Amino acid sequence: MSVAQSPSPLIAVDAITDGAFAEVEVRLDGDFESAVLFREGNSVRGWLNICPHAGRRLDWAPGQFLKSREGHLVCAAHGASFSLDDGECVAGPCKGDALRSVALQVRDGQVYLV
Repeated sequence: MSVAQSPSPLIAVDAITDGAFAEVEVRLDGDFESAVLFREGNSVRGWLNICPHAGRRLDWAPGQFLKSREGHLVCAAHGASFSLDDGECVAGPCKGDALRSVALQVRDGQVYLV
């Protein structure tokens, strides 16, 4: 997949609570897609907001994501749990599969698509 550098920021890092999620819209290959971002300190990781199990959104309401006691992102539809390190499904119906990552860069307090 080819991704063009985002000319404008997706979101300010400070708009995402440390240890929490945010939803943003990203443009990939000319199409707009929902993405889930996770902030850990000054680092932000992102994945498409699509569970590999059934192709449904991960959030239980727009922009509202579940986090397990173990610190995993949980799909609201079927309970699949994903590692926040690499997006790998560690429990549930798609164990061993992974979320599709979105390449991000943080600079000057802003999150950009790369």
